[in-house]
Amino acid sequence: MIGSVYIPTDSAEDWKRFLADPEKQWRSGYSAKETAEHWERSKGLPRDLDDVLRNAGFENASLLLAIPEWKTPLPGGRRESQSDVFALVRTEQGLLTIAVEAKVAEPFGPTVGEWRRKASDGKRERLKYLKSLLGLTGDIDGLRYQLLHRTVSSLIEADNFDACCAAMIVQSFHPEALWRDDVERFLDVINLKMGQVGKTKSGKPLLVAWSTPAHKSCA
Repeated sequence: MIGSVYIPTDSAEDWKRFLADPEKQWRSGYSAKETAEHWERSKGLPRDLDDVLRNAGFENASLLLAIPEWKTPLPGGRRESQSDVFALVRTEQGLLTIAVEAKVAEPFGPTVGEWRRKASDGKRERLKYLKSLLGLTGDIDGLRYQLLHRTVSSLIEADNFDACCAAMIVQSFHPEALWRDDVERFLDVINLKMGQVGKTKSGKPLLVAWSTPAHKSCA
């Protein structure tokens, strides 16, 4: 967890400064702006995420805090896993950490095979760590690397906050649910079902889910 002081937002515009390339990423119909506007409009936990949690067995979910572009350090290399939103949520069943990966039409990026091509020692160290927490063995080159590190980032934060469960939720603003098949493949390999709590090799309960806000845009 990055040690920092965070200031409450007044509007979606306050999210813009956390982006790596604000001029390129802050555009209507793209995930960064869609996410900021949706979360600010929700005034708490967005309804689509509340529906996901309730369907997974978590009752009376209440948002304690949400931080845009939250960075979770990982072993190997200097780049952290940067969640579009990190949320800490209280439920009747206990505390949850949620790493939100927001999408409109953007893909999940390179596969593991593409990412580790000509891998440095740092990349090899990171991949070994990700695989160990997720219990991955065998050939995973076809999986999307982003799904691995974003899911692990939530597991790490669950330990940091002593939460009962970690969640990685894809918040899709596209009406056709683009790239959902990438998530399905990932779940098949880690032996979990979409929207249902399971356990990883680390022993921490994990929820991987897909949510679709009522407000949808298409880039």
